[in-house]
Amino acid sequence: MSSEKFDSNRAPEPVGAYPHSRKVGNLLFCSGVGPRERGTKKIPGVELDDNGNIISYDIETQCRSVFDNVRAVVEDSGAKWENVVDVTVFLTNMKDDFKTYNKLYAEYFKDNQPCRTTLEIKSLPTPIAIELKVIATI
Repeated sequence: MSSEKFDSNRAPEPVGAYPHSRKVGNLLFCSGVGPRERGTKKIPGVELDDNGNIISYDIETQCRSVFDNVRAVVEDSGAKWENVVDVTVFLTNMKDDFKTYNKLYAEYFKDNQPCRTTLEIKSLPTPIAIELKVIATI
């Protein structure tokens, strides 16, 4: 089966050699997306020290930025936010961040409730606290 790759002009650039998404049949598989701003290394809601270590972060700000970035990838790839059917969420601090993330998730996915898996991991490739990976239908 053939596939087609997409890159969003609104979402942050990938941190490696991969596309934002790939369409296979009527499914859209999106790569993991974090809260960074496109064209910069700036991470909304994160304060770093001179060595790039996290001093503090605001999980609500990061969540909103991640959801907006994922929406950009989904829409720029030809799907709709309402067509997201599966979400994998990576959090670096489940104990402190889950409640806020879960509240915002319910806000962003109130009309469509995709399947969801939330995992706590030690770290992500950049100094962020959350990353989402989604699958949508086209």
